[in-house]
Amino acid sequence: MSNQRNKNRLLIISIFAMSIVPFLMAWGLKKNPQFLSGRTNHGQLIMPAVTTERSELLGFDQFSQDNIKELAGHWLIVNVIPSKECNELCLQSIQKTKQLRLMLNKELTRTRRIVLVLQDVPPEIASKWWESDDTLLKIKPSEAIVKKIADLRSGFIPDGMIFLMDPLGNLMMQYEPGFDPYDVKNDLMHLLRISQIG
Repeated sequence: MSNQRNKNRLLIISIFAMSIVPFLMAWGLKKNPQFLSGRTNHGQLIMPAVTTERSELLGFDQFSQDNIKELAGHWLIVNVIPSKECNELCLQSIQKTKQLRLMLNKELTRTRRIVLVLQDVPPEIASKWWESDDTLLKIKPSEAIVKKIADLRSGFIPDGMIFLMDPLGNLMMQYEPGFDPYDVKNDLMHLLRISQIG
């Protein structure tokens, strides 16, 4: 009889514990969201996405003017040169995106690389920044796009940062200077898998 009573008590305690433990876990995670590791992206998702128009992107040099149609229907890996000088961090970023695109293998054809030159820079100076890069499209954005990027970045656009832009012209993700190209590749491959466009 006593043995049966102990079993019943244990059963009641177990049922109580099974109902209270999930509640305590949920409460704990709500108070400490840093314990959640469900984040799948490495870059910062831009919410809401910053919209652009293709007509706001003009070729910076003759090669880019001749190939500006390549922007349509492709995912874009966007380097940004915010000042009149492309420093070491800026040059490394351009090189990393070149390597990144090659890492995409069969998905390479769905992407293009561009660099946004935000300031007025003489072409003979700028050409030294990408002299061995024959697929990079150099773009001079409109003032409206420069303002949108500046607003997104609270007025400070650092050297060496990049964006991912979808085939409709929306800036979707941003990466800080010193980004890891493997992290960007993972994010971009995920976007390409789920994308119905481009």
